Amino acid sequence: MTSSPRPARARPRSKRPMPAPAADPTRDIAFDILCGVVEHRRMLETSLARSAQTHEAEPRDRAAAHRLAAATLRHMGTLRAVLEPFLRKEPPEPVRAALMLGAAQLLFLETPPHAAVGTTVDLLRRRGLAPFAGLANAVLRKIAGSGASVLDGLDQPRLDIPAWLWSSWSGLGAGVPRTIAAGISTEASLDITLRPGAAAPEGGLLLPNGSWRYPAGTRVVDLAGYEQGAFWVQDAAATLPARLLAVHEGEKVADLCAAPGGKTAQLAVTGAQVTAIENNPARMARLQENLERLGLSVNTVQADACTWQPDAPLDAILLDAPCSATGTARRHPDVLWVKRPRDLTALTAAQDRLLAAARDMLRPGGRLIYAVCSLQEEEGPARARAAQAMGLVPTPFTPDELSMLPEALTPEGWLRTHPGFWPDLGGMDGFFAARFIRPA
Repeated sequence: MTSSPRPARARPRSKRPMPAPAADPTRDIAFDILCGVVEHRRMLETSLARSAQTHEAEPRDRAAAHRLAAATLRHMGTLRAVLEPFLRKEPPEPVRAALMLGAAQLLFLETPPHAAVGTTVDLLRRRGLAPFAGLANAVLRKIAGSGASVLDGLDQPRLDIPAWLWSSWSGLGAGVPRTIAAGISTEASLDITLRPGAAAPEGGLLLPNGSWRYPAGTRVVDLAGYEQGAFWVQDAAATLPARLLAVHEGEKVADLCAAPGGKTAQLAVTGAQVTAIENNPARMARLQENLERLGLSVNTVQADACTWQPDAPLDAILLDAPCSATGTARRHPDVLWVKRPRDLTALTAAQDRLLAAARDMLRPGGRLIYAVCSLQEEEGPARARAAQAMGLVPTPFTPDELSMLPEALTPEGWLRTHPGFWPDLGGMDGFFAARFIRPA
């Protein structure tokens, strides 16, 4: 009996190596930014500068990366909640960051599903996280298939604000934290302040305080008059402290902690003799560049405002002190996730040192405005009370001075704005300001 021939063995197919993912500087930079914020508590702008891809990217890619990262940070609590039901176990933080970038594109940036899913898978492969590419593909496809329904039942305003901030903002009034969260939830518009006599570029909206507002995403360098120094960028709320200092031509005035220079410019166009103090070399360079573009004559001094002394006592001082910057979360949503309660201890101590130094620079009867772009009690009202304990005499703001924004006037005569103001106009940053005089 003859045996039948054995069937030929099929030759194993050689695995073709997967092609390398295409370069995508927008997602790579956004990923670096998000990882910097979440893993290292590094501010967005710092992470942007440190991203290796940033140095090779075109300006449009950097801008797109900034927008993608900011949108993800603005909705990060919601995105974490959306992802949770689709994850059997906690992924490594960089993988979660990539998933949040993909989900943000699907839910908040109207990116086509195939692009949001595909670019996230490619991002993981480029960044040495290929074993998680299948997970990203499956999770993001499910989210894309469900659409906006994955947001049903989620308290997005509450999720998107860290608990300690939500609790602290409750002291501003019933319902205020939710109002602030609503103001933070959308991308901020571009506000500019015009030089006296300059014409506003086309396409803007005149705000009650005199600022001009342009749609979010507007490139300031593209506005007519930028190169000629017709205006400078400044949030509407940020214009108020210098305005309320009410300096006059010829007065000797100091702007402490002056960069980037919007308030310095406001003081300078009045004809006052302005000295701008800035300790940080990089910020000083930016201040000088801005003043040069505007063609304003200002004495700039790189020095620690706590130790600098004027040649003669000053008539007025604007102290916009370094702070937690929680009031700027519309423009800088990273502050929500980078700042911590314990940061306030060092910040408030520095604010008190600056207040004491400013007091000693003033002539008897000289005016001081203390301001912070913070929503925190410790940096605002508590510092105003500390200033009084130092011997400075409060001079409350009046309803007439804040007639364009009456809701910002507190019972104590302080200024308090937050991102929930002017909701129909696009909101504003959060600021606190108080005015004092040095007694004779």
